Amino acid sequence: MTATPGTASALLRPRDSDAIRGAVRAARSDTGVPLAFGGEVLDGELCLTEFAGTRTIGLRGLHVLPGEGLGGRAMALTRPVAVRDYAPSTDITHSYDRPILGEGIRGLVAVPIVVGAAVRGVLYAGARAIAPLGDVVTQVLVEAAGRLAREFTMRDEVDRRLRLMLSPASAVHRPPPRGGSPVRVDAATMVEVRALQAELRQVAQTVADPRLREQLRHSCDRLARIGSPEPSQPCPLSPREVDVLSQVALGCTNAEVAQRLSISPETVKAYLRSSSGKLGTHTRAETVNAARRSGGLV
Repeated sequence: MTATPGTASALLRPRDSDAIRGAVRAARSDTGVPLAFGGEVLDGELCLTEFAGTRTIGLRGLHVLPGEGLGGRAMALTRPVAVRDYAPSTDITHSYDRPILGEGIRGLVAVPIVVGAAVRGVLYAGARAIAPLGDVVTQVLVEAAGRLAREFTMRDEVDRRLRLMLSPASAVHRPPPRGGSPVRVDAATMVEVRALQAELRQVAQTVADPRLREQLRHSCDRLARIGSPEPSQPCPLSPREVDVLSQVALGCTNAEVAQRLSISPETVKAYLRSSSGKLGTHTRAETVNAARRSGGLV
């Protein structure tokens, strides 16, 4: 069975809208603003899908064009924009007055999520009073947009590597591990798969939703079985031990692993000791190889 890059990407990549939803909820909680909302830019248009604190459904599913309204202006300028009082403002078009004013919004700030040169989404915070929302609110949205931009950049790189891995031009036929159709894997592809597994496990740590995090880890386990025979025994390592070893397998030092996984170097050492004890190994290389044989790593 073959898979298209699009299909594989859909299976492995969490929805970007879920990350935006988390940022919207956190922004409202962190700033105390009455409402926050946002959405992704798809096919050149911003679609508002994520809300916290809204009273009506007027904004749901609204499509915002570049240059139109406050969010469209933020998209066009690729920087935060704000209005103290939305209704009489002459700095923006009023293409979306009905849903905005219907929600009672007066003060509003919009911050774009910029990846490279492209706007991938917009975060908003609003107030139902005539007042500037202030630098603190704007800074919270800017920091949230920055975190999302970094996460989307990493997800894009994972998708790119996955497309390369599945490209027919980059693969050769190899005998299957357990019979059946030949597996299209070569040495260069396996290097990409190993890097992809490590990056996916790293991305999983940034996902707040435990269901999505578990889904990502399950996808990593599937990657670990590419081109390898089915292990006779289940992998004895914990998910976090595999997280650490997947980075070590790329040649990362303890300090680099700690930075990538947001843990301390001492914690990295502890995971390596426990992995070595479970696998009966003595060196980092032995532990990585044993983890591969057990089906935990590519």
